[in-house]
Amino acid sequence: MFGYVMIDKPELKVKEFYRYKAYYCGLCRELKEEYGFRGRMTLTYDMTFLVMFLTSLYESETREVASHCPLHPVKKIPMLQNEITEYGAKMNILLTYFKFEDDRKDDNSLAGAAGMRLFRKKAELISREYKRQAHAIQKQLKVLADYEQAEEENLDLVAGAFGTLMEELFVWKEDQWEEELRKFGFYLGKFIYIMDAYDDLPKDLKTNSYNPLKAVSRKCRNRETYEETIRQVLVMMMAEATAAFEKLPCLKEAEILRNILYSGVWAKYNKIQKERQEKEESHGK
Repeated sequence: MFGYVMIDKPELKVKEFYRYKAYYCGLCRELKEEYGFRGRMTLTYDMTFLVMFLTSLYESETREVASHCPLHPVKKIPMLQNEITEYGAKMNILLTYFKFEDDRKDDNSLAGAAGMRLFRKKAELISREYKRQAHAIQKQLKVLADYEQAEEENLDLVAGAFGTLMEELFVWKEDQWEEELRKFGFYLGKFIYIMDAYDDLPKDLKTNSYNPLKAVSRKCRNRETYEETIRQVLVMMMAEATAAFEKLPCLKEAEILRNILYSGVWAKYNKIQKERQEKEESHGK
């Protein structure tokens, strides 16, 4: 469900791209150092954004380090890290662990059980440190599983559960920024969930798997109406998220953050649109 909150690289200045990359590599390094190779495998663009976003808001003192990585074994590359990098890594691990736990409970998944064993000790430590976030992740994943079991068709309700999960992650501290951070995280989370459902719908229709957009698709008169409905919903979610973002004093890395929020989050949507159009054209020949 992650991987939608990314940069629009062609629209970034070169120096901005390498700054973003330094945050990404810094989070990767933190995951590797604290949780080993298995930790590094949980790295996502979404948590990189979380780190950059909160670093900008709280103006956290950031250190630059140079280190090797598997992709650059010879030359050291610059990486940016701070206290929020550590927070982002911990949230990454919690999300991974509770997703494995949810998979095991849902269908007695062997992969879920194996994943839980890999991350259990670290996740228990993090859960004690960040009780609020851990409780929200576990609870909302359970809510989503229940909706799936019941084949819930109310898109706003289902996407809202993931939005509630995400809003807790963005509230690093319960302070004067909490209200806008919750609003931002909630609507960004809903956008991510709906984008994921939109991406998966063709596959889910073939396999008869749960997807709340099946109901939306049935209610629309034709494919064009369905596509326009989804586009409007996605635009609405990001409009609410960016409205909250603009109320926050995020000055540092502001251009990169805006690149992601106003352009990057649409990269996957545009790719899906292009692929589906090309598929239709090839079938029409």
